[in-house]
Amino acid sequence: MTTTIDGARIARDIRARVAERVAETAVLGRVPGLATILVGDDPASAVYVAAKRRAIREAGMRDFHRPLSQHASGYEVAAVIDELAAEPDVSGILLQLPLPAHLDAAALIDRIPAAKDVDGLTTASAGRLARGERGLRPCTPSGVIELLDTEGIELRGACVAVVGWGELVGRPLAQLLLRRGATVTVAHEFTADLAAVTLPADIVVVATGVRGLVGPEHVKPGATVIDVGIHRTPEGLTGDVRAAELDGVAGRITPVPGGVGPMTIAMLMVNTLRAAEWNAVPNTVPV
Repeated sequence: MTTTIDGARIARDIRARVAERVAETAVLGRVPGLATILVGDDPASAVYVAAKRRAIREAGMRDFHRPLSQHASGYEVAAVIDELAAEPDVSGILLQLPLPAHLDAAALIDRIPAAKDVDGLTTASAGRLARGERGLRPCTPSGVIELLDTEGIELRGACVAVVGWGELVGRPLAQLLLRRGATVTVAHEFTADLAAVTLPADIVVVATGVRGLVGPEHVKPGATVIDVGIHRTPEGLTGDVRAAELDGVAGRITPVPGGVGPMTIAMLMVNTLRAAEWNAVPNTVPV
């Protein structure tokens, strides 16, 4: 039978451990703080930011929020980032994506100091990941690694197919897996023979944004399947994987919802705590 990986439970455990650590640091007068920047009034982005802020407050961290108009200029957004970068009580800065079309997201993200880049998306953070140096890693890929570790799935020597080449998940996840000794193949929705890549894999991670791309024809019996995708349909939320068809085929699978999603926020909390602890020790992470 296929085992469902309970990402919600694992995320709750991580959040509880973070809260315990925050309470310990608070005694010493050091309380981590996350600054969220929301540009515009996109409903989905507003929901995501609200969930992140709620989790931060529940962990005992400081919540710094900066809402900006849909018509805010690049200069205005940059000024807010610079203000937060100079604020010692702010441990981490998160610029919620996507931004309005008139803004240069890459340039604005790169204004965030690497030491406060809790999303792990700046050029400096990506470079540190590529070189295997200590730094803050993107939350969703880190959450996938945490899920696999918690489930006791051995990565060293494992054959892993990462389906998705995006800079938010696919590419950083491939690098994290390589650092753990896995043999990694990266495919995507345009791969001519996707099954040829995924069928030999012990672990298949799907992060393409293409609903129902992967099914039983792509997964060998007993393999672990991690579904990063999420899509709203009239029937409810679903992922990039046809999960019902994989019941009895996959050894383990993450559900949608309740799989990778909760882990992303949990790892954001881990990154915020980590940034606060590293920033308390000079020269540990380059600014």
